[in-house]
Amino acid sequence: MSGILARLFRRSRAAETKWIEVDDLRHRLTQSASFVLIDVRGPDEFTAPPGHLPRAINIPLPELTSRLAEVLAYACPVVLVCKTDRRSAKAADLLLASGLRDVTVLRGGTEAWHQQGLNLE
Repeated sequence: MSGILARLFRRSRAAETKWIEVDDLRHRLTQSASFVLIDVRGPDEFTAPPGHLPRAINIPLPELTSRLAEVLAYACPVVLVCKTDRRSAKAADLLLASGLRDVTVLRGGTEAWHQQGLNLE
């Protein structure tokens, strides 16, 4: 019985996670939309080639809980990114569990961004 409940809970949490495609995020960045873009990779990955997305700030996943007040202070939608989208999906779960509701994950992460030939900083 507990296994069934665990699967249902995971499905309900996953249903809350919103995803954004590379083209949609690129468009939002050019429109100066109000949102904060958080890269949850480690600082070494954030600064290493090929780089990070424009406007991204670095809050590594292990630090996210301790820096939750900082994220809340932005008072705007949050878009999360990592190399693929696994860590950013975990970060989304954490932020959703903390009460944030406007949280989105970049599908494919910086790899998908870079594969489309878009600039990284």
